[in-house]
Amino acid sequence: MVRIMPVDGPSDGEIRKILTKYRKIALVGASPKPERDSNQVMRYLLEKGYEVYPVNPHYDKILGKKCYPSVLDIPDDIEIVDLFVRPEFTMDYVEQAIEKGAKVVWFQFGTFSEEAFRKAREVGLIAVAHRCIKREHERLIG
Repeated sequence: MVRIMPVDGPSDGEIRKILTKYRKIALVGASPKPERDSNQVMRYLLEKGYEVYPVNPHYDKILGKKCYPSVLDIPDDIEIVDLFVRPEFTMDYVEQAIEKGAKVVWFQFGTFSEEAFRKAREVGLIAVAHRCIKREHERLIG
């Protein structure tokens, strides 16, 4: 049985600290379609000054940024891996986040996998689930 809610996670203060301390984000499942949540979140984060690296093997560029087939293909350090993929794919990206040396794995709404969440936590990553990074930024930082 998969437990969907609740998930213990960082407090508002800890989320605020994540969003102010870490500036390099791999956005996994990025889409060039403006109506998609991943596109809207990426646009917002770029407007707020974050360095966002779209990850999607099906595209070369999204919002003018080079798109990478995986987190491991990004040439720079990554601090947050923000997931916009189906739950069955999140473990692969948690493993990439671990290998890349990320600090945070962020499971957007609809991406939660208890197994992937637990693995991230077990290796010392900060894991955030059932929250939208854009909404949390708007709510806590503005």
